[in-house]
Order: sequence, then C-alpha cells, then structure tokens
Amino acid sequence: MQITSSQSQTPIIYSASNQRIASVSRKTGETDVQVTINLDGTGLCTSQTGIPFLDHMLHQIASHGLIDLDVKAEGDLEIDDHHTNEDVGITLGQALGKALGDRKGIVRFGNFLAPLDEALIQVALDFSGRPHISYGLQIPSWRVGTYDTQLVREFFVALVNHSQMTLHIRQLDGINSHHIIEATFKAFARATRMAVEIDPRRAGLIPSSKGVL
Repeated sequence: MQITSSQSQTPIIYSASNQRIASVSRKTGETDVQVTINLDGTGLCTSQTGIPFLDHMLHQIASHGLIDLDVKAEGDLEIDDHHTNEDVGITLGQALGKALGDRKGIVRFGNFLAPLDEALIQVALDFSGRPHISYGLQIPSWRVGTYDTQLVREFFVALVNHSQMTLHIRQLDGINSHHIIEATFKAFARATRMAVEIDPRRAGLIPSSKGVL
C-alpha cells in the first residue's frame, strides 16, 4: 500500500512500513479511551466520546487536518464531562506523538488564522518536544449546549503535554462562544496539518539545528 502526500508539490511516497499511524489505549478508574490516528489520512473521523460537542470538535480536527481519527471513550459522565474530556486529550496527544515517531523530515512548525463569521482565531504551534501552552481565548458563555467551555483549555493542555508540542492560541475577534471554539479547533487542525507534513528538502533529517527534538 502506498500513500501520497497531498500537500507537497513533489509527491512523497510512504511505504506501508512507514505509515504514520498509531493506536493508544488509556484506562483509569474514571475513563476508558481508545484513539487511532493516521497523519496521512483524508479526514475520516469516527468519534464516540459521549460528549456531543467534543465529538463535533474532533471531527473538525480530522476534516481540516486531513487526519483520520477513530476515538472511543467511556467515562464517568454522570459526574461531569471533565475526566472524559481531559483523558481524550491525553490519549489523542499520546497517539499524535507516537505517530510522529522521531519527527524526522517534518515541517515542524504550523500557523493558521481561521475566521468563522465574527470570530477570528490564530493558532501557532511547534512540535518541539517541549510542552507549553499559551491560551488566549475569552469565551463569553459558560456552556455551549451541555459542554462546559472551561473544558476547551483542559483539552488542549492535556493534548500539548502528551504530544510534547508548543501551542499558542490567540483570539483576535469573536463574541459567539460556539464560533470562537470551532474556529480554534479548525485553526489547530490546519496548523497541525502544516506542521506534520513531510518537507521534501529535509531528506529524513531531524528538523532542529541541534539534531534532536
């Protein structure tokens, strides 16, 4: 099986043995989460977390990042969504890091500015091996549907720590909570898509002047 990168002008061919696919399972006393990710996918997504708004956002990551995702989670939703939301972020971060492997040949940096009606969100990220998040969202409402909007930050903190990326999220405009959050996930997806692409000029090298990430 061969997968051809859709982003570089010169097609990059991956052999079946080099597919950037990873599966991670995480089971605790609070949740049971399984994530499979294909970085060279077409945007297919199956998400069953029990949290409808989170499922909707994971579909944004897959669709706009051209990442195939399969996410299944069972958690203590009778308490609230916090544990499941966080553990999905943890497991997705672990799967993302595992799929990237030693990160040879990737572009590494990504940046995207996403509008959604009145909302305008910028995401810049670096698969640096150093987890850091700078979070600048000001979401006006406590909930979107049944989803606690404080959990957006918790999701990204978990993902950042376990994928070992640096992530900056900036809100340039926006008054509608749904628009602000969805634009954030879309910008994150496109920045990730940019960063994980194979750079044809890297020739399999670590994208760092130090030679290691």
